[in-house]
Parts: sequence; C-alpha cells; structure tokens
Amino acid sequence: MDVHVKGNKDIPFCLEKRPENCIIVIFGASGDLTSRKIIPALWNLYRRNLVPEKFRIIGCARTSMTDDGFRRKTSEVLGVPDDTSEKKKKEEFLRILSYQSGDYSSRELYAGIRNRIRESAEQVSSGNILFYLAVPPVLFGTVTRSLNEQGLIGKQGNGVYTRVVFEKPFGNGIETARGLNGEIRRFLSEPQIYRIDHYLGKETVQNILMLRFANTVFEPVWNRQYIDNIQITVAESVGVEHRAGYYESAGCLRDMFQNHMMQMLALIAEEPASSFQADRLRDERVKLLRSVRPFPQDRIDDYTVRGQYSAGKIEGKNCIGYREEEGVDPESRTETYAALKILIDNWRWKGVPFYLRSGKRLPAKLTEIRVIFKHVPHSMFALFSEENLSQNVLVLNVQPEEGFSLTIQAKQPGPKLCMNPLSMDFRYSQHYGFELPEAYERLILDIMQGDQTLFVRNDTLEQAWLLLQPLLEAWEKDAGKPAEYSAGTWGPEEANGLLEKDGRAWAI
Repeated sequence: MDVHVKGNKDIPFCLEKRPENCIIVIFGASGDLTSRKIIPALWNLYRRNLVPEKFRIIGCARTSMTDDGFRRKTSEVLGVPDDTSEKKKKEEFLRILSYQSGDYSSRELYAGIRNRIRESAEQVSSGNILFYLAVPPVLFGTVTRSLNEQGLIGKQGNGVYTRVVFEKPFGNGIETARGLNGEIRRFLSEPQIYRIDHYLGKETVQNILMLRFANTVFEPVWNRQYIDNIQITVAESVGVEHRAGYYESAGCLRDMFQNHMMQMLALIAEEPASSFQADRLRDERVKLLRSVRPFPQDRIDDYTVRGQYSAGKIEGKNCIGYREEEGVDPESRTETYAALKILIDNWRWKGVPFYLRSGKRLPAKLTEIRVIFKHVPHSMFALFSEENLSQNVLVLNVQPEEGFSLTIQAKQPGPKLCMNPLSMDFRYSQHYGFELPEAYERLILDIMQGDQTLFVRNDTLEQAWLLLQPLLEAWEKDAGKPAEYSAGTWGPEEANGLLEKDGRAWAI
C-alpha cells in the first residue's frame, strides 16, 4: 500500500495512506450536498493520488439521468482546469463515474445498483463497497433495508468491507435517534456505520487533540485551577434562506448544538485517551458528555436563552426578520439563536462554566473556541491590580480562517512600567502556504481507510440528545416567543445577561 509523506524535514510525522480498492455508491447524487461537497472532495483526493488505485463512483438518485449526463453535470460542478495535465486528470476522473436512477423504495433501483456494482467489481478487483447516504434521514431505514435485501451490506470479514455513511441530522430528538439507530443496526454493525459531523473534519478541530496532548505547555493548566471559563461560538451571517421547511421543524438547538457544538465541547474538555485509536478517543468523548450536569427543569432560564432574528442590517444591507422569510410561519416560535451555560461535574472542570452560543443573522460567519484563563492571583505592579491585567486567552479559530492565537501580557517599549496585551497568531494558510483541504476530503479519506476517529458513535449521539431533550421539551411547552434580536447583532440582550449574572461577558 502506498504511503504519502507530506511536509518537509522539519515536519517528519506527516503520513497519509492510500486506501484499498473500492466502489463508492452515492445516494442523493443529483442533490446539492453531492454537488457542493462530496464530488469536489473526491475530485481533490483524486488529484492528490489519495484515492484507491482502482475505484469507481456510482451515483444514484430519483432524477433520471444517463451516465454521460451525470458526467456532464459533474464536469460543470468541477469547472475547467487551467493546465493540460489537470484537464487530462479530470477526464480520467469523469470516466470512473456512472449513474443509476430510480425511486428509493423501488426494488428495481437496488437490483440496478447491484448490477452496476458487479460490472464495476470486475475493474476494481475488490469486494469493498462504500455506500454514502446523502439523503434525508427519513430514507435511512428504507435504503439500508433495501440494500440488505439485495445482499449488498453483509458482515465484514476476510479483508473485505461494506461501510455506510449517514449525513446529519440523525433524528430530531432522543426517541427518533434511537429509532433510527435501531433500524439501521438491524442490518449493520457499529464498525460499518459512519455518522458524519463535518466540523470534526476541520483542521483546527482536529488540532485540539494535538495542541492539548502532543505538548507539555497546555495540559498542566487545562483545568479548574487555571481556566476561568470557555466560550464556543458558531455564528452565521446568513438567514434561513431556502431551508425554511427543514428549519421550522428543527430550530437552532437541533441544527447546531446536538452535533457540532457538543462535539467541540467534548474535544476541548475530554480526558486524554490511552492511545490514538478511534474507540479509545470516542470513549473519552462519551465519558465527558456523561459528566455534563443536566439542566434543572425548574430553572431552565438560568442556563439557557433562545432568540429569533428580526429585521436589521448586515454590512449595510437590509435583512428581513425570520418570520418574514418565505416558508416561515408568521407566528413562528422557532429559535434561530441559542445560548447555553454548561457545567461539567468532574474533577478537572468542577465549577468552570462553558458558554455555548450559535445563531443566524449575526454580524459575521465565525466559529471559534475561546479558553479564558483566570486573572493572576496577585499583581506585583503597583499601578495594575489583578483585575486590571487582562486575562490570557487562547483562541482556536475554526472558520473562516483556521488557526489559533494566544494573548499574553508583555512589556511595551518605553517607560519601565508599560504593559499591553500581545497576541501571538498562527494561521494555517499563512504558515504552510497552501489552501487547506475541505473537511469532507479528510472524512471521506478516513471512511475509505476504515478510521472512525472523527465520526460519531451511537452512544455519543444518544448522550448528546439526552442532554438537550429537556430543553427541547421545555421550549415546546413554553407559550412565549423567543427573545428578539436585530439582524446584524450578536444575539438577544438576554444572552449577555446569561454571563453578566456570573460576572463575565462574551469575549466577542
């Protein structure tokens, strides 16, 4: 098996393995996700010689299309390469594509897929199959059951695998999540199941583990003795756009917290695993989530805020309110913003608040984790009290520009007692001089290699739902409206109050 070494002599530990030969079947191949993320990711892996030496891609969807039609559509998505070598590479990539159309509940569709796989298997010379379900969750059970009836998702063994990828959302509450898990586990074992959370494929999110556990600088102070609070923000400047049908039934808590936010919380707060292996790492994530203190039902408002955007301006452009968006109920109580205060009851984090917030129509697109350290216990500088010295802050920038920064106090040139905060910044794109790979590239490569480290396990998924279920139920029973905030602001005033009563404030 080929091993690709990236980096230079100063970066010796940078290995990438080429996966074994396989066939990839994409359900929902005519959809938006496939066009925007999945196909471009596969193409970029192909360009970098990180796909199997022999592999085929079979697209599948309701939309009627020929093989050539699917290739033309893919060609348009990828654009035209500038140089001749890239153009030739693209032509080779298009030739490995084929397409099968049909209704997802039709036996004929799966018989057609089986025949396509048989044809491709002769060229691939491998029984490895990867099914990617880029379809609504309501179809997960139908597709897996139908694949099983055709004998396409048998048990793994003898060096041959069958893997199935599931996109979010995985349920809309604990009961539906358990129902989905129960349905697909009838036909698949957990090692065959890959539940995608694309945030886990982002470089800065992956870097949390390296930063914490590959250095001796941070881990000794990564606890309640030195850290005052941790803030996780996922902000979007866009509104609900064309997703009103989905968003009205989901809301911000289901859309962002159950998956992205809880996974980042687990990574930033978990204990070190015994080894860098998928299940050892995922064991620590679920342990952390089990340590989160349940929200008290009689004091939900002391720990949570929900909001909904009204009309406002972002970058000088007028924005309508959520209830004026096409497809939204004029009396909607769906939250487009949520802020939570989370406490973790374990030895490391006892008493340290974690503040999580996410929302639409905020001033900027931004995802970051801020680790805010405590004030110095005593100031020897006569003109500066402990409170006047800014706290050290470690910021992990997940998007739009991935990297991290550390703010410390430093002497400013001039008078003997002249001090100012100094920020030491690192940006991946500036340091390495190339564009970072998309999260989907990392995740698809890991699926082909059978590495489940960055994928959500069943117990972690259910524990996240268990934590949030009381909030969902309390908000659904509450006849009141979410707190209002103008588009272009950082959320409702009540979200500031969530921290102010603790003597703290949002760092941005």
